[in-house]
Amino acid sequence: MFKHIVAATDRVGVSDPVVAAAAKIAQRHGAALHILHVPESVHEQNRLRVQHYKTGAEIDFSSDYAKELIQAIDNTYSEILLPDADVKFRVAPGFPWEEIIRWSRQLRASMIVVGPHSSRAAEKGVVRTAGKIGSTVEGVVMRENCPVMIVNPSAQIISAQFHKIVVGVDFSVSCECALSFARQLSDKFGSTILAFHMMPVPPYPKYSREDYEADRAAAEKRLEEFCADFVKDVPHEFQINAGALPHQEILKCAAKNDADLIVMGSHTKESDRKWYAGSVVERTAFRSGCPVVVVTDPDALLAWDENTHDASAIGRDKDRVIHVFTKDRRK
Repeated sequence: MFKHIVAATDRVGVSDPVVAAAAKIAQRHGAALHILHVPESVHEQNRLRVQHYKTGAEIDFSSDYAKELIQAIDNTYSEILLPDADVKFRVAPGFPWEEIIRWSRQLRASMIVVGPHSSRAAEKGVVRTAGKIGSTVEGVVMRENCPVMIVNPSAQIISAQFHKIVVGVDFSVSCECALSFARQLSDKFGSTILAFHMMPVPPYPKYSREDYEADRAAAEKRLEEFCADFVKDVPHEFQINAGALPHQEILKCAAKNDADLIVMGSHTKESDRKWYAGSVVERTAFRSGCPVVVVTDPDALLAWDENTHDASAIGRDKDRVIHVFTKDRRK
């Protein structure tokens, strides 16, 4: 199922949970692991001008500096990478999300593994609000529809077989993509899919117990019908919690069931002509104790051409290879 896994790290000389998690998955599944580091350009007009990872001094990126970075990264992970592991390194100056997408498309990556935000995010001012996933992950999720795994520092991969998978369901097309990916994992590993839906509870006092029971029964029926084609003939459960904050209820569900993975649709949306990953995805990924995989509906992708920097349109990139399918094209 996984042939090429891209692990994007912004750390040099220090172990990154992103690479450790990607290495564990790659080793378990016999996949090629591609470790990518992007020395971020200091100036938009000169992408070869970067900061030295040790001194912080501005330098011009060169082949010698690339070799220095690759050697430092190789030394950092030599103990966790098996001698016969298929591991390749790439160092490319530029803007991280662009280089991640560029390389993943060249490789036809099965999955991209990233951290929730840059270790220098505060310094660079790229995180909009505390607790959000950051501009690099946002840029990848909005423009790439192969699965994107987000691993925060507290997340742990207990089993690379992903025995229990929580899928957040709000009945959108985006959730169909998430269910489709979860089904692929279940077909491969016999994973149990925990289809989860948060039923919002109105805060006003006139909402009676009878109202709640009726709404819950309707939600259960709708959840089972929505997921039927995806979970048929694989282990699965339907779970519903009442609440006000979806990310909190998803995290509670994952913790209660000792889930190995959370899978979500991206729910990209527009605000003031800016597209961004849905807030539930951001808050879940930032706080989750297990990895979170995000898949994006192809129709919601931002257009991106590696030879230009125009990302003003939606959906012009639909003719390229699609890695995650909706239920009608799952096989």
